[in-house]
Amino acid sequence: MKQTTGSQKIPGFLLKWTVLSLFLILTLMPFLWLLISSLKTTFEIESGGFSFPASLQFINYVNAVSIANLPLLFTNSVLVAVLAVALNVAVGSLAAFVLAREQFPGRDFLYVALTAGILIPIISFLVPYFILITRIGLYNNLISLILIYAAVNIPVTVFLITSFMKAIPKEMEEAAVMDGCTFSTRFWRIILPLAQSGLATAGTFCFIYAWNEFILAMLFTSSESTRTVQLGIRFFQSQFQTDYGPMFAAIMLSILPTVAVYVFMHNKIISGLTAGAVKG
Repeated sequence: MKQTTGSQKIPGFLLKWTVLSLFLILTLMPFLWLLISSLKTTFEIESGGFSFPASLQFINYVNAVSIANLPLLFTNSVLVAVLAVALNVAVGSLAAFVLAREQFPGRDFLYVALTAGILIPIISFLVPYFILITRIGLYNNLISLILIYAAVNIPVTVFLITSFMKAIPKEMEEAAVMDGCTFSTRFWRIILPLAQSGLATAGTFCFIYAWNEFILAMLFTSSESTRTVQLGIRFFQSQFQTDYGPMFAAIMLSILPTVAVYVFMHNKIISGLTAGAVKG
């Protein structure tokens, strides 16, 4: 058998890092362009989209906060996203626990029915959601967004947390039952603490969706007091002109929370996504 020498490994090493560097550049280019554009005047953006600013326009960020009332928008978005995540994870973890740890007729069918929602486009539910929300009197209310964002992410949450809970050794739960643990005690004290990575993964996906969502927020809210940050960015564009500098600055500010959440939770997200891939 031929042994691979160090010189033979070099082409593969260079190819790997060349491809990875190319993907890194393609990923960062839109972000860098947005950052540079947020520091330019509207005239500079319209006259040369890929040029550097003559002087850094940090005033765009000040204008973005004042013009769009970003503090209120951020407060609404944080409130909606956090409460939607809490409701989604609470319901999803309970469903996942039953589907992963209990045996009953129709369990597999119920699991498939719940997770099949991943394949259904959210836009197909716009009319039923609108009729339901208006009839129960929650139109133009942040509660409607919280309920909808939590509901549409249930299939993903159930899929992720169920896979993670299935990977937990059953011997631990059996020992708890022999010690007298009830159904609820097994969930709260045994399974839920061991499934933290799965909960963090599902919660992060739900938070990112709730923070970035635009269409449902535009459909179910109408007043400025219930406007989320993604919807507020739209109002930098008027009938006759668009104030690009402050708008790009507002977009930059709106990106920071989701980036921070992912950076803070990325270790748990990776472990949650790979749960169940290898069973010991």
